[in-house]
Amino acid sequence: MPDPVTPAHSAHFEATGSDMMLTQAILLYRTGTSGALRASGQEAMAFASIHGIEHDDEGSPTIRAGRPLTRAHLRQWAEALGRRTVPEILPANVLVAHPDLLAWWVPEQVRDACFALSSPPAGLRCLSGRTIVPVPYPAHLFVATRSGLGVYALPKNERPTADTRVLHSPILNVFLSGMLCWGNIPRPKTLAIAAIPDFERAVFDSWSTHPNPGQELTISGKGGLVRLWDVLAARRATRFPVRRMKPFATGSRQQSRRDPAPGAARPVTAGQLIAANARR
Repeated sequence: MPDPVTPAHSAHFEATGSDMMLTQAILLYRTGTSGALRASGQEAMAFASIHGIEHDDEGSPTIRAGRPLTRAHLRQWAEALGRRTVPEILPANVLVAHPDLLAWWVPEQVRDACFALSSPPAGLRCLSGRTIVPVPYPAHLFVATRSGLGVYALPKNERPTADTRVLHSPILNVFLSGMLCWGNIPRPKTLAIAAIPDFERAVFDSWSTHPNPGQELTISGKGGLVRLWDVLAARRATRFPVRRMKPFATGSRQQSRRDPAPGAARPVTAGQLIAANARR
């Protein structure tokens, strides 16, 4: 509970044992209020200024007149805060490499999958017990941010463009929102390109115990998602039936096994997904 004497929005700084002191201040300005702008559909205008600090004889700081914040200022402070981005050549599978977002795609492939279904439906041929079995995966798009990992299937086995419409991933530990359910899976500590194998191991090498709520409805046709994986494993299939995966869309919760009514959902593209995650 906040101290009744101290306003809840106050900030306090204590000595760190070093010579650290307040040297500059960055002030951010924005038009209107976020709620009003969202309601009107208008984009907010923003401005930032950087100010020097003047200390009096007792060491109390005062913000001096400022000047517009430039990219050079941002680079300077990003490096000082340990967020420097070293230029590097991107591998062919990487779509976006940014300190706060990493997006890449993975071609379709037969992989060993780990299944340990907690409540397997009756009549399964391969997945009724704990097993590791080769199954075909469709091409996938991954979007990693500091808040999680988005996992989406692709309609074609090719590098996606901004206009490529994405599909729900058939991987069991993925929520309807497209985000990976981490559970006790170790999380990579960085969004560097070097962390891509760690993200992929979290998806492809973890044990699948059950579909997440609603996942059975992301596949068209009879049988549902678990039985589809069982059939693919039993047949030693080499290609995933992409035609059975439903489009990833906004505005629909996939509450029916039937396709949503026209206009009820809006298909999402790879470019829209990346842009939406960049704003988080």
